[in-house]
Amino acid sequence: MDRLTALARARGGVLTTAQATSVDVDEHGLVALRRSGRLVRVRRNAYVLGELWEAADDAGRLALRTRAVLAGRVDLAAASHQSALAMHGLPLLGPPPRVVDLVTDVARVRTSGGVRRHPISGIDPVVADGYRCVPVSTAIVQVTTRSGLAAGLVAFDHALHNGRCDRTAVTTDADRLVSGPRDRSRCEQLVALADPACESVGETRTRLLLHDLGIAVRSQVVIRDGTGQVVARVDLLVGKSVVVEFDGVVKYEGALGRSALVAEKRREDALRALGYTVVRVTWPDLDQPRRWTAQIRRGLAQELHSGGDVAAS
Repeated sequence: MDRLTALARARGGVLTTAQATSVDVDEHGLVALRRSGRLVRVRRNAYVLGELWEAADDAGRLALRTRAVLAGRVDLAAASHQSALAMHGLPLLGPPPRVVDLVTDVARVRTSGGVRRHPISGIDPVVADGYRCVPVSTAIVQVTTRSGLAAGLVAFDHALHNGRCDRTAVTTDADRLVSGPRDRSRCEQLVALADPACESVGETRTRLLLHDLGIAVRSQVVIRDGTGQVVARVDLLVGKSVVVEFDGVVKYEGALGRSALVAEKRREDALRALGYTVVRVTWPDLDQPRRWTAQIRRGLAQELHSGGDVAAS
């Protein structure tokens, strides 16, 4: 492994022009490395290893871009907002911003050169993956107030499920950092709706949509048969007998995926045999909810008519 690649990998896959110069790679060498694809220039004087950039998803690329920006700064700036979520390995809702968000020593928000700087007042940064970031709870509050409840809830559910933060930390940060009735209301809803049982972005989005429609739902419910044997643990349960499963589809690709699809079909047949209505939701369905939410309402009506005699724990 050459010195430049070793240096970049030691810094999380990123380096600056000055760091490249320290291992005898000048400007001409950087141009050649960019042309060959070994380096990707993400902003002036900031580079990412090409192999890591190509392999990363959108959130991973934002994390790499953020590291590259922080690697070239000499102040005590820290990643914030979606940039911090990406650095902490938390999911993002929608395409990541094209700019890197930082908190630093400024009096008001300033944007230049692909970097948006926010006042650091009242925030105590932590270290994530070798770089300074705002805490998970702070980033969740920042994203909720700037990008909306859904964006914050996707990250908060994941953080709660994996023990990355708790409701108290988010409530404390919201009380300390948020002003204005709309943003306070968003943060209150965030804390009230967050669910540590939720296991994926798709489940969070499905659950939030059902909440907005006034449909109560429980996450990760165990279904048993008449003898008490576990038949399935389902993503979401509405009422007593309507199962809602979020289907990301990717898990069914390839030979192993086909086996998983067969097992899923058997599981679904067993649920229906017990009297459950099973509604499957995919990513496109989240933007066109009329069909599958109508299925849920029909299932609830059938439950009401039959008395809802099924077993869940």
